[in-house]
Amino acid sequence: MSKGKSTELVAVDIGGTHARFALASVDEHGQITLDEPVTLHTSDHGSFQLAWQAFRERNGGTLPPAVSIAIAGPVGGEVIRFTNNPWIIRPALINEMLGVERYTVVNDFAAVAYAVALAPEDQFLHLAGPDVPLPAAGTISVLGPGTGLGVAHLWRSGQPRSQGGYYHVQATEGGHVDYAPLDLIEDGILARLRKRHNRVSVERVVSGPAIVDIYQALAAMEGRAVHDLTDVAIWQAGTSHQDSLAVAAVDRFCLSLGSAAGDYALAHGAVGVVIAGGLGYRIRETILSSGFSERFRAKGRFASMMAQIPVKLITHPQPGLFGAAAAYVREHAE
Repeated sequence: MSKGKSTELVAVDIGGTHARFALASVDEHGQITLDEPVTLHTSDHGSFQLAWQAFRERNGGTLPPAVSIAIAGPVGGEVIRFTNNPWIIRPALINEMLGVERYTVVNDFAAVAYAVALAPEDQFLHLAGPDVPLPAAGTISVLGPGTGLGVAHLWRSGQPRSQGGYYHVQATEGGHVDYAPLDLIEDGILARLRKRHNRVSVERVVSGPAIVDIYQALAAMEGRAVHDLTDVAIWQAGTSHQDSLAVAAVDRFCLSLGSAAGDYALAHGAVGVVIAGGLGYRIRETILSSGFSERFRAKGRFASMMAQIPVKLITHPQPGLFGAAAAYVREHAE
């Protein structure tokens, strides 16, 4: 992307369940504007190329010659495989298969971290810790539960860009570290999950679909019949207080999310934490009224240090798409 010129591209954010597309414009100052996004179900399309063609048809059969793709999974190697959907992408064939001239591929939560780096303060909601802006210098942990659990971190130099300020985004697969139960209830959840998985990762408990296992584990502890409810039904019943067992499952989820957020902050040496993703935004009021904050701080000898870390929720409606465009600008800027 040449300085002094605007550019047009397609921003794409592909998760386990949805693929989101938006036309993006970047002006000569690097300011990004997104058009209204289009959301497609990954299960409705046999490949990313077919989903791309469907989006192109919605836009009159033509698209800009540049694309930035945020992907839910590792992005290195000749073949990119998704963690939670069956699509594959071969980067060497992107130009040919999509009919574009330039592309960027970035991990989906790295893209969210790019969004965190550029989003204004009014696009963050305070969740825990001191109610102050995210520090301008140091590492920010970024995580979000969706179909899986995305984790990345962002380091900022503390100087404004006009003075040579710098930031660096690091993708991780932190959602796949081992799950650590903290009480007898969580021991029971872990025992249930171990019947199906040799190794239980954090995202088996801290993700949207995980609410089913939490709900069923609690039902078994209560001696209740286990109803075959979908994750969507449990989330709706829990957040609307229609079912006491679903309410307990959602509260337990929030506790586990707080514990995981604190663990990542410790591991990253973070000075701030950001929760991202549609699920986090939908249950934001529930998070605020839950034990999320106490669990975030509950790190033994480091509790007082954890209490000084601001925890925010990014409220940008499409941080993955915005961040994908930002990653493109960063890679192609001269």
